[in-house]
Amino acid sequence: MTSLEIIKSPIQEELKGFEKYFKEAIKSDIPFLQIIIRYILKKKGKQMRPMFVFLSAKMCGEFNESTNLAASSIELLHTATLLHDDVVDESYERRGSFSINALWKNKIAVLVGDFILAKGMLNTLDNKEYRFLHLISRAVKDMSEGEILQMRKSRKLDIDNEAYFTIIRKKTASLIATSMAIGAASVTKDDEIVEKMFRIGLDVGIAFQIKDDIFDYQSKGILGKPTGNDIKEKKITLPLLYVLNNCESGERSRILHLIKRKNKNQAKVKELVDLVVSRGGLEYAAEQMNEFCEKAIAGIMEFPESDARAALIELVNYSTTRKK
Repeated sequence: MTSLEIIKSPIQEELKGFEKYFKEAIKSDIPFLQIIIRYILKKKGKQMRPMFVFLSAKMCGEFNESTNLAASSIELLHTATLLHDDVVDESYERRGSFSINALWKNKIAVLVGDFILAKGMLNTLDNKEYRFLHLISRAVKDMSEGEILQMRKSRKLDIDNEAYFTIIRKKTASLIATSMAIGAASVTKDDEIVEKMFRIGLDVGIAFQIKDDIFDYQSKGILGKPTGNDIKEKKITLPLLYVLNNCESGERSRILHLIKRKNKNQAKVKELVDLVVSRGGLEYAAEQMNEFCEKAIAGIMEFPESDARAALIELVNYSTTRKK
């Protein structure tokens, strides 16, 4: 079996039921909107966040109808943020296909994202799951703050380690943390367990994002070349930050100048990618990623042994060993 098949094995039936549940949760009575929603459903990803919800729930208690509601609320939030991210990043491709803003323009993409986010909020209110609403609202706040902070830092190029980890903790890790916390909240009223799962999820999410940062400097794609997209978007991520923190002031100024003025020049982008690789930026980032991964697994190991616990640990490991 593949890693994902092993991870899914304790929650196979739950994931099958979730497909139908999610389609019902996202649907609209407006025909044009429903056309866009069907397009979105065709392009679904690995559904890692619902997996985090289900496995966390099973590890902390007994799966129930509230767990389905928790997973659909998280997936609705994730879907909405992807639509908004594509507009913010001016991206016209998502999972190998045209993005919503590429097909229907930015205004429609933003409004569809707003609709999907509202559906998630209403689902929790209609079912009187106020703890879910609190967790999701906190995630929306954190993700928005993280995105804005990253945009500000990319413009000024004054990012340091503290700012970097604040950004990824809020922008990426908060959603995985919320997935694990809301899964626990669906099966237990113990707030300490819910917050413990949230903290574990933050470590998982940070490791997950560092893995994405490493991808940008590694060979991939048809031509086997790194994309360097983070440099093109003036994003200083951990591999590059390591180089900036360990070079002479003159070289640092030159690197920042290239990022600021030559970030669209493919030759200069390749030069910076090669520099990061040769100076050990990827090794340093991998070490940091593994530390957060190990910390998360240590937290999970404090729970009683079960198939769900074993699969959740496998999912955490998969987050840092995945190929894309």
